[in-house]
Amino acid sequence: MQNATLYTRVRPAGGETTSVLVRDGRIQALGVPAPEGVPVVDGGGALLLPGLIDAHAHLDKTLYGMPWYRNEVGPRLIDKIENERNAKRALGIDPYRQSARQLVMSIADGTSHIRSHVDVDTDIGVGAIEGVMRAREQYRDEIDVEIVAFPQSGLLIRPGTLELMDEALRMGAEVVGGLDPAGMDRDPKGHLDAIFGLAEKHGKPIDIHLHESGELGAFSMQMTIDRVRALGMQGKVTLSHSFCLGMPDTQAVQALIDGLVDAGVHIMTTGSASRPVPSVARLHAAGVTVCTGNDGMRDTWGPYGKPDMLERAMLVGLRNNFRRDDELELALRVATYGNASVIGLTDYGLAPGCHADFVLVEAETVAEAIVSRPVRKLVVKRGRVVARDGRALAEAP
Repeated sequence: MQNATLYTRVRPAGGETTSVLVRDGRIQALGVPAPEGVPVVDGGGALLLPGLIDAHAHLDKTLYGMPWYRNEVGPRLIDKIENERNAKRALGIDPYRQSARQLVMSIADGTSHIRSHVDVDTDIGVGAIEGVMRAREQYRDEIDVEIVAFPQSGLLIRPGTLELMDEALRMGAEVVGGLDPAGMDRDPKGHLDAIFGLAEKHGKPIDIHLHESGELGAFSMQMTIDRVRALGMQGKVTLSHSFCLGMPDTQAVQALIDGLVDAGVHIMTTGSASRPVPSVARLHAAGVTVCTGNDGMRDTWGPYGKPDMLERAMLVGLRNNFRRDDELELALRVATYGNASVIGLTDYGLAPGCHADFVLVEAETVAEAIVSRPVRKLVVKRGRVVARDGRALAEAP
C-alpha cells in the first residue's frame, strides 16, 4: 500500500485507544491492524485532535523575530491604526518575512488552516497581499492560508481603497473584509453597499471587523443582518469581535442573536480582555456558529500572544468563565469544528474520509490539553508529518 501510515495507540478527542490508517492524505479507517508493508507510528496513548484552525489572524503585522517594539500608542482604535500605518515603513515590516515566521510557528503548534486579514490601503496598495501570498505558496504543503482583503485604515474615507480591494480579490484573496461601517467610515449604508458589491462581483464571502460597541454596534449588526437576508447571503458572512453582543441590555442582545440565527451570520470572538464580549455558550445554544482566532500577535497594537490555538481556547474559556470539562471542550470545538464551518472546509475531522490533518498531544483529556498546552508531539498535514516535538520541519526566513 503506497503513501500509507498506521498510527497506533491514539485516543481521538480523549476517547478509547485506537489506530488510524492514513492513505493518500486522508483518514482511511479507524481501529484496524497494520496492513502488510505499511509503516507504523506508535502514538504512545497520546490525545488525537483534528488540525487546529486559526479563523482570525493578521499574518502581515507580526513583529516576531524583530527587535522589541516599545509601545506608547494611544488608547483609541484610530490611534492604533494610524500608528501602525506609520510603523510599517519605519520598522521595515516585511509582510512576506513576518507572515512566513508566524506560519512556521503555527505549524509547530498544530495549526492546519489560517484565515488571515491582510491590510489593503492607499499607502501600501496590495503589497501586503503579495507578501502573504508568497509565504502561503512557500508553505502550502504544511498549512493552508485563506486571505481576507482588509481595509484596515478605512474604505470610503480613503479614496482609492475600494479599487485596491477589487484588485486584491482579482489577485486571489478569498474573502471581502470590512471594518466598523459607522465608526470608521461614518457611512454604514455606503460601506455595506461597497463590500457586498465586491462580494457579489467576485462571488466571495464577507468577514467584517465590528468593534463598535453598545447601540452603535447593534445598529451596524442589524443593518448587516438585513443586508444578508435581502441578498440571500445566509452562511456567507462573519462578524468578527462583535463587542455589542456583550452589552448589558439582554433583550436587545437576544433580538440580535435571533437575527443572526435567521440570517446564518457567524460570529468570531477572541475572548478579548479589553471589551465586553459575546457569550460563546449563549450563541452556541441558540445555534449561531462561533469561531475564534489569535488576532494580531506581538505587533504594534500589543505585545501579547503566540500562534497557539490551544492557548486561544484557554483564553476564550477564561473570558467566558468556562470551568467544567464540557465547557472547555466547547472552547476547543469552537477552535476546530466551529472554525472549519465558518471557513467552509470540507472533509474536516477525525472520521474516515476526512483529510489527514491532526495533532498528537500528551494529555489525558481535551480539558487538560487546553489548560496545560503541552508541546505538540506530532503534527500531520494531509498525511505528512510537518512538526515533531514542538518544532516545525519547515524553516522560517
